[in-house]
Amino acid sequence: MNYKADADHGISFGEAFRVWLKVALLSFGGPAGQIAVMHRILVEEKNWISESRFLHALNYCMLLPGPEAQQLATYIGWLLHRTAGGIMAGGLFIVPGILSIMGLSYIYAAFGKVGFIEALFFGLKAAVLAIVIQAVVRVGKRALRNRIMVALAAIAFIAIFFFDVPFPIIIIGAGMIGYFGAKTARPEFAAVPHGGGKAGAAIDSMLGEELPDHVRPTVRRALKVSAIWLVLWLVPVSALLIAFGQDNVFSQIALFFSKMAMVTFGGAYAVLAYVAQQAVEHYHWLGPREMLDGLGMAETTPGPLIMVLQFVGFMAAYRDPGTLSPMLAGTLGGLLATWVTFTPCFLWIFLGAPFIEILRGNKGLAGALTAITAAVVGVILNLSVWFALHTVFRQTTPVRSFGMSFDLPVLSSVDIPALVLAMAAATAIFRFNIGMLTVLGGSCAAGILLRLLGLI
Repeated sequence: MNYKADADHGISFGEAFRVWLKVALLSFGGPAGQIAVMHRILVEEKNWISESRFLHALNYCMLLPGPEAQQLATYIGWLLHRTAGGIMAGGLFIVPGILSIMGLSYIYAAFGKVGFIEALFFGLKAAVLAIVIQAVVRVGKRALRNRIMVALAAIAFIAIFFFDVPFPIIIIGAGMIGYFGAKTARPEFAAVPHGGGKAGAAIDSMLGEELPDHVRPTVRRALKVSAIWLVLWLVPVSALLIAFGQDNVFSQIALFFSKMAMVTFGGAYAVLAYVAQQAVEHYHWLGPREMLDGLGMAETTPGPLIMVLQFVGFMAAYRDPGTLSPMLAGTLGGLLATWVTFTPCFLWIFLGAPFIEILRGNKGLAGALTAITAAVVGVILNLSVWFALHTVFRQTTPVRSFGMSFDLPVLSSVDIPALVLAMAAATAIFRFNIGMLTVLGGSCAAGILLRLLGLI
C-alpha cells in the first residue's frame, strides 16, 4: 500500500462549512431523509464523494451504535478536512436539532403544548417523504446491480419490517453471505465500481487508491484518539458521580445516556422503546404522552431522531432542579444528555474509519460490504415505509401474530392534506426535477396555509 502525505482537493474549509450547514438545516425525516439529503448534495450536486465511497462509509456507520447519518457526516468531513473537518461536519449536523429541541422544550415546559410548531413542520414532513423515496430509488439503482443483490435487499426489508429481526443480525448475515460469495469468486459480489457514475469526485481524486497521512491508521494515533475522546466523554460523567452521587438527577442522566450511546445499534427506533420504558416507568422523569410528544418534536425538526433524548434529559432535570431554577436545570440536563449521547459518535469514527479505509481493497471485505449495501437499501426502504405510514396515516394497528410484528395502517385514518402534499412534492421532484430547497420551502408554506385555513 502506498501513502502520500496530503493532497489538495480544492474545497476550502469555509466552503465545506457552508455546505455542511446546508446539510444540517435540511436533515429532516429521520435516518432515511438525512441520508437522502447527504446523498443528493454530496454525491449528486457537489460531486465531493463517489457513490462507492459514500456507500462504503455508510456501511461502516450502519454497523456502529448511534445515529448513522450524523456519523456518516463526520466520516466524510474527516476524509475532506481531517479531524477538524469531522468535528465540523458532525457537530453542525446536530446544532440545528439542539437549538430546535431546546426551544421546543422551553415552550413545552412553560405552556404544555407545541401545536403551532408541529403545524409549521407539517408540510415539511410531506416533502421529506418524497425526498426519502427518491433516495431509495437512486441508491437502489446503484447498489442492486443483479438478482442476488435485489434478493438481499428484499429479504432485509421483509425481515426488519414484518418480523422485527434485530438490525445487527441482518447486517451480520448479509456480510457473511457477501464475504463467502466473494471468496468463491461469484461476480455478483464484486465491489461497486469506483466512481459511481461521475468522474473526478473530490475525495476520490484526492485519495485515489492511496492513503494520505491523515487517513492512514497507526497504533499511536488510535491510542491518542481513544484517550482524547474517552476523556471528553467519561470525565464529566465521573465528575458528576463523584460530586453528587448516583441518586442525583444529573448523575442519572449522564450514566443512563452514556449506556444508551453504546447500545443504540440500528438507529433511534431500535432503542427508543427501551428509553421510553426506563424514563417513564423506572426514573419517572416524564409521562408516556410526554415521551410521544418529545418523539414528535424530534421527528419534525432537523437532526437525528435520537435528539429526543435531549428532551428527556431536559424534562428530567426540569422536574428535579434542586437548588437551580427549573429552566436552567432543564437546559443543563438537556445539554448533558446530548453531550454523552454524541461524544462517543466521534470516537467511533476517528478511531475506526482509518482501518475501514485501509481495508477498501480487501476482496472478502469488499464482497461483505457489497452485500451489506444491498441489505442497507432494504433497511432504508423499511425506514421510508415507516415514515410514510406515520406521515400519511393518523393511526396504525399493531400486528403481532404468526411470528410477524409490524404496524398496519388504518385506511380510514388517511391524512388527506398530508397525502396530497406528499404527492405534489413527489411530482415536483420526479416529474419536473424541481430543486430540493424549492420543494421544501413550498411544502412548508403550504403547511402553514393549511393551518391558517383550519384544515390541519
